[in-house]
Amino acid sequence: MTLSRWGLAVLLALLAGCSTAPIAVHQRPDPGPVPMRANGSADTYSDHHALDVRPGYRVDHHYPAHVSSHRIRFLVLHFTSDDNAAAFRALQGPNVSAHYLITANPARSGSVPVVLQMVPEARRAWHAGVSAWQGRHHLNDTSIGVEIVNDGPEEGTLAGWAPYSDTQIEALIALARDIQARYHLNPTEIVGHSDIAPRRKVDPGPLFPWKRLYEAGIGAWPNDDVVAGYQRHFNRHPPPLHAFLTALAAYGYDVTPVTRLDDQARAAVRAFQMHFRPADYSGEPDTQTAAILWALLARYRPRALCTDETNDHMPSSCLP
Repeated sequence: MTLSRWGLAVLLALLAGCSTAPIAVHQRPDPGPVPMRANGSADTYSDHHALDVRPGYRVDHHYPAHVSSHRIRFLVLHFTSDDNAAAFRALQGPNVSAHYLITANPARSGSVPVVLQMVPEARRAWHAGVSAWQGRHHLNDTSIGVEIVNDGPEEGTLAGWAPYSDTQIEALIALARDIQARYHLNPTEIVGHSDIAPRRKVDPGPLFPWKRLYEAGIGAWPNDDVVAGYQRHFNRHPPPLHAFLTALAAYGYDVTPVTRLDDQARAAVRAFQMHFRPADYSGEPDTQTAAILWALLARYRPRALCTDETNDHMPSSCLP
């Protein structure tokens, strides 16, 4: 069923958002100050320990500042639309690169798969392009990109998608689990290229096993019972399009809430459906898509649903 008008109160509530508790950009924990390890003036601290020798100068690493954070905020997953050889050539530059490449049938070293590292994690790879997620833009600057060899859909269509192999997903799970742990990534910070660039990209596509990754402890997925509860509610009281797109933006998509479905909104809805409801990715908002979206917000970004007006018109999602 398509979305219809829900009521002025709910629309105003979602337009207003959480006025008392806005969604904040995620901040990494600060480990706190570290006491100085030497006595004396600042000019003499380095007399007490070894220095890093560099041409023409020396560097003292013993007094690090702690007002800093990891550069890496996101893990972005792609498919190559090429075979092994073509993908390998393309990812060596000069126009595109990625930190990691998972081949069609990864080699094994003993009992574990081998992943190819194309760019050191500390360096910026060219994989995301024009992109945005959760209010951040130019995600090449803040993400690790993983390319998976896969042909994608039939040329010029959004059909005939190529499947991923079990060995590829085994390798990806090990890699993604490691990256997620080392950079303390939240579930919603592991995304597909189509999530961060929905008007340009469709990878990793509807056959990508997001739920399998979630079951391995990687990324986000809604609770089925919560989805069912929201769908029962929305079947009776579907939200208006503007409210739906406001919720989609609150989850992370770079979409402007509008009252008529335009190309930007349709692309964002399609990307969301490919990720969380791959059986139907028409780009048309409906009550099942809305239920999945609200269940994700309730689980991962509950402040987006945390207004008195919102709770007056739908099952309570506001956490204390």
